[in-house]
Amino acid sequence: MDKYFLGIDVGTYESRGILLNNNFEIIADCSVSHSMINPKAGWFEHDAEKDWWGDFCKLSREILKVSGINPKEIAGIGASTLGTDCLPVDENCRPLRNAILYGIDARSAEEIKLLNKYYGAEKVRKLFGHPICSGDTATKILWVRRNEPEIYSKTYKFLTGSSYITAKLTGEYVIDQFLAKGSFRPLYNKDGSINETESGIYCDPSKLCKTAFSTEVVGHVTPEAAEDTGLAEGTPVIAGTGDSTAESISAGLIQPGTVFFQFGSSMFFYYLTDVQISDFESENGNGKLKSGKEFTIPGTFCLGDGTNAAGTLTRWVRNTFYSEELEKENNGGENAYTVMASEAAETDPGSDGLIILPYIYGERSPIQDPDAKGIVFGLKGGHTRKHINRAALEGIGYSVYQHLLLFKEMNIPPKEIIVAGGGTKNETWMQIVCDMAGMPVSIRKPCCCSALGDAMLAALGIGRLKDFKDLKNNLPEGRTILPNEKNHKYYIDHYKIYRDLYLKTRDLMHLF
Repeated sequence: MDKYFLGIDVGTYESRGILLNNNFEIIADCSVSHSMINPKAGWFEHDAEKDWWGDFCKLSREILKVSGINPKEIAGIGASTLGTDCLPVDENCRPLRNAILYGIDARSAEEIKLLNKYYGAEKVRKLFGHPICSGDTATKILWVRRNEPEIYSKTYKFLTGSSYITAKLTGEYVIDQFLAKGSFRPLYNKDGSINETESGIYCDPSKLCKTAFSTEVVGHVTPEAAEDTGLAEGTPVIAGTGDSTAESISAGLIQPGTVFFQFGSSMFFYYLTDVQISDFESENGNGKLKSGKEFTIPGTFCLGDGTNAAGTLTRWVRNTFYSEELEKENNGGENAYTVMASEAAETDPGSDGLIILPYIYGERSPIQDPDAKGIVFGLKGGHTRKHINRAALEGIGYSVYQHLLLFKEMNIPPKEIIVAGGGTKNETWMQIVCDMAGMPVSIRKPCCCSALGDAMLAALGIGRLKDFKDLKNNLPEGRTILPNEKNHKYYIDHYKIYRDLYLKTRDLMHLF
């Protein structure tokens, strides 16, 4: 019997599933979309049952239909979801409220203040490894405890997205060690066990999941899950992980000295190192980076964080300035993003003096300021939507360059840059990033996504692949683009305007 490997990823606005055969060729590739809930400013949620489990079930059934394979031929299943989220469930794994999303959700600002006061700066550094921020899921668990006591009292487990999918498939409540020891600090110890000394501040330790390595088979598809998904009862399921981890693996983030940028709704990065890096703050106003953590690949560490906007900014530009093109797209016309990419390419670097700060939803890395605001600077009567369109792409590009400057200040300049995600379809955007970086950029194929990474991790988990090096050798080849030196010099010269716009208006931003 042939072996197949299924990977399904649930993202911020879209979920995707990929089925690989035993030679790691894609047999089926399906997607479905969903919405994001924004009940208040700075609050972002998903309906986990509808958006997460519902999408998983739709995709698994569609993939089986498209491929025509027998579900029993699937040898392993891997799942990933967006970032690290906070989802309280009852004993039957039923969500008790909407899932509170990853670092873009900033509702726990008051809890962060209380924790800073309770611990003090020295203990915060020891326990969290960085200043407490909206990306720390423990703060959101504490928010639920303080603000929704009835929900807290009914909570059996606090899950993130991947652990919810795994629990629905297998009945086992497990979280990837990498996610637990990274984004759930200080709830877990260095060995992956629950930190009962500290976790009681946030929740009863019994409400937390046990940990496992992302590739570890933690259970098998239950009869109930088989009925919901169409999958075969007893199929092995690995622990799974976050979308950025899965996508970075699919892009080939295996070798230390490589930095991976994921261009999705937000821009996420992982910089792989062979030593653990302490948190760092620039002396030149370039921001700060949280300390490194153990990565999914044994013996490696990574610096990792994300912005609050990338695709969400281009979506805002599309919805605000390209509504006519969007309407045509909805009626069978050309994709609005394709029109935008073409217009951005027609616009000179620098957008005729227009600079956009991309902080429309506050910002995480590298400034760690949830109250930051977006800015359109240098607006003149001759500017058109083309200039705003390109300036938005350049705003995200400047953010990438800002991170590269931080790495340089830390004396760990990357040897290689790889990029993946939906944003890489925009050739103009990627050339902007490359020009700003001033070094070659490897663009992975569109299939190098989180769902592909999930399927490859499942193959590694059941033993079809022997190690991560073997995994990399079986990934699709990418392509490399080179920087334009003239453009690189322009962006270097103008970056300081981008940087100083925030530094000089930060206090004003915080007034409203």
